[in-house]
Amino acid sequence: MKFKTLSELAACCQEEEKTIGRIMLSEQAIETGQDEEQVYRQMAEYYEIMKEAVRRGLDEPVPSRSGLTGGDARRVRQYMEGSETSLGREACMALAYALSVSEVNASMGRIVATPTAGSCGIIPGVFVSLQERFGWDDNKLVMGLFASGAIGYVIANNSFISGAEGGCQAEVGSAIGMAAGALTEMRGGTPVQAVHAVGLALKNSLGLICDPVGGLVEIPCIVRNGFGAVTALAAADMALAGVRSVIPSDEVIQVMLEVGGAMPDKHRETGMGGLAQTPTGKRIIRDLYGKKNTGNNKGGSPQ
Repeated sequence: MKFKTLSELAACCQEEEKTIGRIMLSEQAIETGQDEEQVYRQMAEYYEIMKEAVRRGLDEPVPSRSGLTGGDARRVRQYMEGSETSLGREACMALAYALSVSEVNASMGRIVATPTAGSCGIIPGVFVSLQERFGWDDNKLVMGLFASGAIGYVIANNSFISGAEGGCQAEVGSAIGMAAGALTEMRGGTPVQAVHAVGLALKNSLGLICDPVGGLVEIPCIVRNGFGAVTALAAADMALAGVRSVIPSDEVIQVMLEVGGAMPDKHRETGMGGLAQTPTGKRIIRDLYGKKNTGNNKGGSPQ
């Protein structure tokens, strides 16, 4: 890749007069040895999977294999349709969609790890809800995925995206930053504004621990995806309004590395601390002990 940091990425965009998405598409084609059309087509297929997961979690019950979770996306949608929400319809829709995809993951359904299975709902929740709201065609969203991929590439190579290494800040936090930066670009923001959106989003996620109850990507992972989608919307709006990350985004990424490295092992996906070790968390673990089908859908992407 011709960039290693977000500042280098923004500089490439300015020098070549291209968006982040266009830069990443070209770089990905070079990295894989494929032509841009092939790389684009594969990303378009990923976006179709994301949309399917959004629909599935809303159109049918998707209880998890453990029986602990499922149906919250439908509950939020029903609430949204029957009440005036505090968030407003648009943000509440992103919330519901993010919950939906994460519930599909917990039910062992098909999702795209963005950047991990544990944070799989945030980007689809933001992207699909905004596509419906603004009437965007798929091309805009696919290029948005390339933009989010560029941001994720920088984070992964300079910090963490794994909960086992850096806590949930590394999974959900990274996904929020990726969604916020890409959304800023899709809304017409400059690459510099998109980079500021990433920093704003990540700063709000620093220190978030990874404490899955029973080691499953369910509690509290699913609701964190919902909250993450809303945070991404807020970060993008702040960046588009001209709010800047006073601490440069690349430095925020380094802080995430520092904080993750200092985080106790019990707060990094071991299930030995945090919510997993509350009285209720321990009871859930006891109830699950010995049951079959209590594995999670990590797919190599821990939470």
